[in-house]
Amino acid sequence: MENEVLLERFEQLAHEQNFRELKDFLDDQLITDIAELIYEVPEQAALIINQLTLGRAAAAFRILEFPTQEDIIRDLPAHKIAELLNELPPDDRTAFLEELPSQAVTELIKLLNPEERKITLALLGYPENSVGRIMTPDYIAAKSHWTVAKVLNHIRMYGRDSETIDVIYIIDNQGKLLDDFRIREFLLVSPDTLVESLMDHRFVSLHVNDEQEEAVQVFRLENRVALPVLDDAGVMLGIVTIDDMLWILNEEHTEDIQKIGGTEALDEPYLDMPLLRLVQKRVGWLIILFIGEMLTASVMAYFEDEIAKAVVLAMFIPLIISSGGNSGSQASTLIIQAMALGELTIKDWWRVMRREIISGVLLGSALGIIGFIRILIWNSFFHTYGDHTVLIGLTLGVSLIGVVLWGTLSGSMLPLILKKAGADPASSSAPFVATLVDVTGLLIYFSVAYIFLKGILL
Repeated sequence: MENEVLLERFEQLAHEQNFRELKDFLDDQLITDIAELIYEVPEQAALIINQLTLGRAAAAFRILEFPTQEDIIRDLPAHKIAELLNELPPDDRTAFLEELPSQAVTELIKLLNPEERKITLALLGYPENSVGRIMTPDYIAAKSHWTVAKVLNHIRMYGRDSETIDVIYIIDNQGKLLDDFRIREFLLVSPDTLVESLMDHRFVSLHVNDEQEEAVQVFRLENRVALPVLDDAGVMLGIVTIDDMLWILNEEHTEDIQKIGGTEALDEPYLDMPLLRLVQKRVGWLIILFIGEMLTASVMAYFEDEIAKAVVLAMFIPLIISSGGNSGSQASTLIIQAMALGELTIKDWWRVMRREIISGVLLGSALGIIGFIRILIWNSFFHTYGDHTVLIGLTLGVSLIGVVLWGTLSGSMLPLILKKAGADPASSSAPFVATLVDVTGLLIYFSVAYIFLKGILL
């Protein structure tokens, strides 16, 4: 209801071109409501940003999706673009620019003032997906020989331009990090206390070339709102904050989910991606999976004589295939998620295998017992399986144990193998695991059938 009222009032003021009142109206709204309004009327996005005060315009712009940001920049006048880009925090500005074509980046960088241009070029110079790309040089630094009173005065003078004042960093004359303090540690001691008397030289930091995914794990383990970023010499270059980590975590999880679903990661929202590019992202995996499924047909052709002798075996092929694929997909998803959360590493492979062997046997046994009982009950009513009902039931039951066990082992080990090989574990997607288990599951099924039914039906 509130969004509808906001939209109605905005459209009225925009239609009347009452820009003075429109500016006051927009500046009274929450930043999140401004973002929602922009998504409601994307054709008016540039007008909305243009009417906001500069600080609020930057705050709204930074939380928008990239395609919307790109449209806004395209429609804004050059002087407003310059103001907006200079106002954005360096890490958010870098994240926006790295999505643009190189020619557009070159033109936009020209609009930055010399200091912001220097910072942006430095951030863009770090490897893609590195911590250096997302750090900000806006932080509060102090010296060890200062008193707490001087530190607090320094915060009052320069804290407004800092990304956060929750953490204060102590550096030497060469810029090397010596220690860090939460601001409450300064608030709870006497103002005359020397900073060096409080230091223990224990701190957690990131390297400028660390992977962003590694930084997420450090934040999770250390429970920090910000972490310092150092170079090889220990010189502090900037900080990374928890809001950056939340964005990265969201992007990484989105990519992993898309890969698990059997497609390449989409680099822009689904509805904004051109249809042909969307097809291109999906067709590769589909072709690979299709070729894999052709092997299933080859296995069935190999056992054609057995199927002809015991047509009843063909009735349970979909059951075997689906059970193995489902168990493999379950295991794969669980392991990929655990690896993403840092709950296990490649070194834990034996613990994982041991657990999945036990899980596979128990899960397969549960399905096998259900399948065996189902055959007995069904045959008692319809006499479908003739005089060999028990043997057919045993064939199905034992096959399910083998197939589910193999599915869980394949699904759990493939992500670890890919990680060891330097590939993305999410690439062992559920469809890929299911296709692999389909082929091997049929081999297990017909091998078990040959053992139980040799000389009887086969």
